[in-house]
Amino acid sequence: MQRLRPAQGMTLLLPVALWIFCLVNDVRGALPTTAKCDEALASPLPHTAFTSSSVFSNGYAPGYAKLNRRGGAGGWSPLDSDHYQWLQVDLGTRKQVSAIATQGRYSSSDWTTRYRLLYSDTGRNWKPYHQDGNIWAFSGNSNSESAVRHELQQGIVARFLRLVPLDWSEEGRIGLRVEVYGCSYWSDVINFDGQGVISYRFKMKKMKIIKDVIALRFKTSDSEGVILHGEGQQGDYITLELHRAKLLLQINLGSNQYGSILGHTSVTTGSLLDDNHWHSVVIERYRRNVNFTLDRHTQHFRTNGEFDHLDLDYELSFGGMPYSGKPVGGGRKNFKGCMESINYNGDNITDLARRKKLDTSSFRNLSFSCVETHTFPVFFNATSFLQLPGRAGHNTLSVGFHFRTWNPDGLLLFSNLDDGTLEVSLEDGKIVVHINVSKATRNNQVDLSSGSGLNDGQWHAIRLVAKENFAMLTLDGDEGSAVRSSSPLTITTGGTYHLGGYFLQTLFPPSRRSFQGCMQAIVVDDQPADLHAVEKGTVGAFENVSLDMCAIIDRCMPNHCEHGGRCKQTWDSFSCTCDGTGYNGATCHTSIYEPSCEAYKHLGRSSDTYWIDPDGSGPLGPFKVNCNMTEDKVWTTVMNNLPPKTAVTGSSRDRRTVLQVNYSASMDQVTAITASAEYCEQQIIYSCQKSRLLNTPDGTPYTWWVGRASEKHFYWGGSGPGIQKCACGIDRNCSDPKYDCNCDADLTEWREDSGLLVYKEHLPVSQVAVGDTNRPGSLAKLTVGPLRCQGDHNYWNAASFTTPSSYLHFATFHGETSADISFYFKTSAPYGVFLENLGNTDFIRLELKSPKVVSFSFDVGNGPVELTVHSAMPLNDDQWHRVTAERNVKEAVLQLDQTYRASRLAPAQGHTRLELFSQLYVGAAGGQRGFLGCIRALRMNGITLDLEERAMVTPGVKPGCQGHCTSFGMFCRNGGKCVEKYNGYLCDCASTAYDGPFCTRDVGGFFEAGTLIKYNFMPEAVAGASRDTKILMHQLTPHDVNLTKEEVAFSFSTSSAPAILMYVSSKTQDYLAVVLRHNGSLQVRYNLRGLREPFAIDVDQRNLANGQPHSINMSRVNRSITIQLDHYPPVSYTLPDASDTQFNLVKTLFLGKVHETGSLDPVLIDHYNTPGFVGCLSRVQFNGIAPLKSALRTASQSQAAPTAAQSDRRPAVASPVSHQGKLVESNCGASPLTIPPMSAATDPWRLDNTDGEFPFNEERVIPDGVNRDSAIIGGIIAVVIFTILCTLVFLIRYMFRHKGTYHTNEAKGSGESAGESADTAIIGTDNPETIDESKKEWFI
Repeated sequence: MQRLRPAQGMTLLLPVALWIFCLVNDVRGALPTTAKCDEALASPLPHTAFTSSSVFSNGYAPGYAKLNRRGGAGGWSPLDSDHYQWLQVDLGTRKQVSAIATQGRYSSSDWTTRYRLLYSDTGRNWKPYHQDGNIWAFSGNSNSESAVRHELQQGIVARFLRLVPLDWSEEGRIGLRVEVYGCSYWSDVINFDGQGVISYRFKMKKMKIIKDVIALRFKTSDSEGVILHGEGQQGDYITLELHRAKLLLQINLGSNQYGSILGHTSVTTGSLLDDNHWHSVVIERYRRNVNFTLDRHTQHFRTNGEFDHLDLDYELSFGGMPYSGKPVGGGRKNFKGCMESINYNGDNITDLARRKKLDTSSFRNLSFSCVETHTFPVFFNATSFLQLPGRAGHNTLSVGFHFRTWNPDGLLLFSNLDDGTLEVSLEDGKIVVHINVSKATRNNQVDLSSGSGLNDGQWHAIRLVAKENFAMLTLDGDEGSAVRSSSPLTITTGGTYHLGGYFLQTLFPPSRRSFQGCMQAIVVDDQPADLHAVEKGTVGAFENVSLDMCAIIDRCMPNHCEHGGRCKQTWDSFSCTCDGTGYNGATCHTSIYEPSCEAYKHLGRSSDTYWIDPDGSGPLGPFKVNCNMTEDKVWTTVMNNLPPKTAVTGSSRDRRTVLQVNYSASMDQVTAITASAEYCEQQIIYSCQKSRLLNTPDGTPYTWWVGRASEKHFYWGGSGPGIQKCACGIDRNCSDPKYDCNCDADLTEWREDSGLLVYKEHLPVSQVAVGDTNRPGSLAKLTVGPLRCQGDHNYWNAASFTTPSSYLHFATFHGETSADISFYFKTSAPYGVFLENLGNTDFIRLELKSPKVVSFSFDVGNGPVELTVHSAMPLNDDQWHRVTAERNVKEAVLQLDQTYRASRLAPAQGHTRLELFSQLYVGAAGGQRGFLGCIRALRMNGITLDLEERAMVTPGVKPGCQGHCTSFGMFCRNGGKCVEKYNGYLCDCASTAYDGPFCTRDVGGFFEAGTLIKYNFMPEAVAGASRDTKILMHQLTPHDVNLTKEEVAFSFSTSSAPAILMYVSSKTQDYLAVVLRHNGSLQVRYNLRGLREPFAIDVDQRNLANGQPHSINMSRVNRSITIQLDHYPPVSYTLPDASDTQFNLVKTLFLGKVHETGSLDPVLIDHYNTPGFVGCLSRVQFNGIAPLKSALRTASQSQAAPTAAQSDRRPAVASPVSHQGKLVESNCGASPLTIPPMSAATDPWRLDNTDGEFPFNEERVIPDGVNRDSAIIGGIIAVVIFTILCTLVFLIRYMFRHKGTYHTNEAKGSGESAGESADTAIIGTDNPETIDESKKEWFI
């Protein structure tokens, strides 16, 4: 950073400026507080301000526990070094505390290594200091001299501080000197008694408020109460209240009487706010945007409805509902407790109330000091108990107390009676009482149960009374729902009660041993427990109990469960339930779905409907899209709800009809697709009849559409931004050349303007405003197609690191409490750092540590943590590998290739925030152990880093990465070849019998009688041949025409026999034929030189001409032939020894029928060639050639050419494949086998093992006599019914023939306009497909 030199003319002002600066500092230093709030508060205090639990001796008194002081014995030490000791400081008045520092006792072996900080306003009802969601334990000293200071992340306001040592020197005892840093604090306090309300009257009767700022602090021990309320006659209101110890803000800026605008908004924050400690609230509203802050935790939200102003009448009341108000808050309690620093839009309400400027007449006794409650809470952990005395030998038992907890189970109270036991416990959130009395003659047992869900963190009151033949359990003071028992019962009290735990050995132990939670208001045998006496040790006993404190924590507030995950908690921890959210992980952070259709394709998925999550762990939720995987592209389609050809009438330029287009995803979700796509399109069609569209060439448009940024656009499909034209105007072929849109000609005939909108920054279409359909005869129909996008730039965003010192740098990564990182890498190097980001001591790093080890390391302040995963195979194999890492407040997880996983739980106590400040480095760590290779699709907390853009300007790093086929080539099936692309790969299926993105879709055709396909193995090369044709021509080179091996594969289905399926001829008498014989059985015939008769293989004796699909795979190597039919095992055959092994001068391959000159086998021609194969052939392949696919592709290319050009065109390419007859592409021959297999007795592949168990169930054979009789009777009935039906059909046809009505499918007037073209006739027909449909029905 360059420092600017001052101008010479300004040098004379420098002494003056320095003098002013010093003067300001002198004045500021004289003030009672400093800007930093960092005064030493403890050192100036008298000795009497320091107290302690005990003192070792006079020289170790707490008054000597001042930082850097050597008085007395050099600090404080207690009598016993245990966990019940404490040092307390009275600051005199409430102070703002910002830091604390400790030392050991001077020149000794006594110091404190770990301690807790408690604070209070009154010296009672202590609250532990919280940080990172836990009761914080500060690290202390390691010697007696050095001071350790801690800044408080959460500044506190208190008068009394108490330090509780947790651990101390192993060489000595507890020793402590302390200093407290902060500044003075003062505020006006008002005590609300639950009756009084402060009314803040507005200067005007009605206020129309656009901006509000409300701030206050409160403390209370009640869980219900209205803190402030204001309302207006129009229905506006604002209410802040406590509900179940949570803060509830309700605001309504206006609703209408029809209910179409509902302005009510309700937001809840906080928890356990009835702890009688101070909490600060700030509400900031500007129009509909609201910031709601409680104790520095802010929620941002936007109010419902459409109105911006808060319309209030007369007043705003603090502390409750106004007496003259409407019954908006019927039954709500007023606030009971204390408030301070109340400010409303700059007015100090507490100061105005003190100066009697506000109406406080509802108060019986207005007090400007906080009246403290007299509760004495007790805090229990898993090893605590509190023993209290009661009445002994009495026949009546009475106990009562309040409790709060998060645990569903725990022991609340246990007592050994004189002749039995009493147990009060929490079981699955219910209060359960067991009273067991053992007499000499019998045992009496009384069980009571009440309540549910009592582990909700709220205070609940229990009262139990038991006496002779009577027991009653009352919960939360509700006498009406008290549980009673009148079972025979006689008790005698034992005189001792254990609360919160019982660990002694007894004959009848309790079902539970301990309790984690808080209790207060304890009453034993009608006497309130004297807990002050217990604290002094004069009454009862206790173990590991914290008195005068309730250290309950709501671990679900703030909620760490993301994306709608449900938080559940116990006393020590919380868990997240992620069911139905679309996310997983300890905090529901990681999406379970892929980010795009592109990602699904490269997992090997085919076209279908998928859930995608474009921003991963970001705020956008998952949504459904249609994914269409084509050979070279992946299309993502988002549907909308606008019906095709939606009619629009009655609209004008002054009053347009606005059609809303809603999608199956939110606008933010759709925007995420378009932002990462390489190309998007959306078709829009305007069909018009005397309805103008854009009013071209120079008029104001009648119709426009609105895109994703709510901007109006005045161009139409086929045009572009800023060009007020339709597609016909761009192509200059509009119906009226004077206009740039067909509809702008304003014709009475139907016209249409359609095209694709392709400027993806404007897509999708969210609204269309139509403005010219109100004239007579004016009508329009609108169609907005689905949004279609292809490509995913984020998925293929990659960078190649070519030198060890090269790296990319980005802004600091912010993942304080939750962070996820995912990317793909490819390398041949043995090690390298993927990324690193540093803080003061915190850091995060992902690294390839060795060829088989990936490491994820970080530090959030608790010391370095490292997770490693070990791969079974080397990772420097130059193939893509995926790494995902996540770190949150619950755990850290590292995953490699969705296979190897390592995890580590976060410590129960400790820091949770990851605080980084350096830049994020990708590809290196401080220039060392640099990564060599490619990194792709780097996503951090749902945001994809643009590696390519940064790589373009970084030496040693190149954008993009080649070599995708090494990782994804396995997805190209059936011989498909993987072809590299800059941003991915594609499967080239040209040399296979398959199609589709992964060469898995069968290509087949339907053959009619006489249809044949001819493939010439030696075509003549012609200049100008296309690429596909050249591939076909060179698939079999001239030296391959003499074959010693063949590979044949195809599937077929037919219902007619005989037929020739495949015939391969030669220029000699050699041939290969696959035929269906007259009985439908399959035969393979080989005729090679040296054989007198063709070698025939009867593959199967079944009738395969049964309309079901069958597949055959055959291979020959020299004399060895292997044939596999359908799902049966392959069978081997051997050519005779006399046969030649070479198939000489292969000439032509035929499918369906043979049409050949030269010497042919007369048996084939005479018996099998006529009328030809009728049925389906699919995936035909011969030695790497796909003749059927080639024929179909050649036919489709010919149909695509103009008809006129076909008639007089000479072929430019001598294609090796041709066909005769009608050939229609169909996959009817590729369906799975559905007929039952043959029985094992006739299975040709099972002749050697007829007793083996066949994997399919054979049909049951009915006894011959029964079967024959049933067949005869059924046949007779069928013939009779068939005869009757045929007679009825002929009678009906005869009757309708003479009705005189002539039915035709021709369009009206077709006879008169015989001179018109066939195309015109079809266009004029309402249903041109009716003829074909009738033909299909007649065929059926």
